[in-house]
Amino acid sequence: MSEGTFERKARKIRLIVTDVDGTLTDGGIYLGGEGFELKKFSVRDGLGAHLWREAGFFLCFLTGRPESGPVARRAEEMGVLRVKYGAREKGEGLRELCASLGTPLDETAYLGDDVMDLPAAGLAGLAVAPSDAAPEFREAADLVLSARGGEGALRELVERLLRAKGLWEELLERRFGGGGR
Repeated sequence: MSEGTFERKARKIRLIVTDVDGTLTDGGIYLGGEGFELKKFSVRDGLGAHLWREAGFFLCFLTGRPESGPVARRAEEMGVLRVKYGAREKGEGLRELCASLGTPLDETAYLGDDVMDLPAAGLAGLAVAPSDAAPEFREAADLVLSARGGEGALRELVERLLRAKGLWEELLERRFGGGGR
């Protein structure tokens, strides 16, 4: 995708919907007895989520896995508007989230990483992949990030979107007293 096409699409985006495993995490899951589960999240993605919300936009999670404590806690910490668990059909899950928020699909960016995410990628206004996404998903994505899943992919996406909207420098100045050059 050309930079001009990206900027045109990016300026319309109001909602980011992201998968969890493989995008906000490296895809690994630590399982213990009695359903105990651990996941590692990047603090950079947390900052990205807060900057996105501070700019007046929204973030949702869409995961095929069942409800889990780590995902619920991270969603709360990041100020996520909605979490849809158990979404085996990601395209339908994306449609449901967008409809419930009154947000058109073409104003939605979808961050995914594997073939299960392809239906959602095909519906979203902007389909985005971390650098280590499955080859089929990278091929379908409008934008492939430099960051790997779980290593700041959401943070990179937020910066790219806010820069395209002309909001990045102003937001950093207001929040941190310095520019993002």
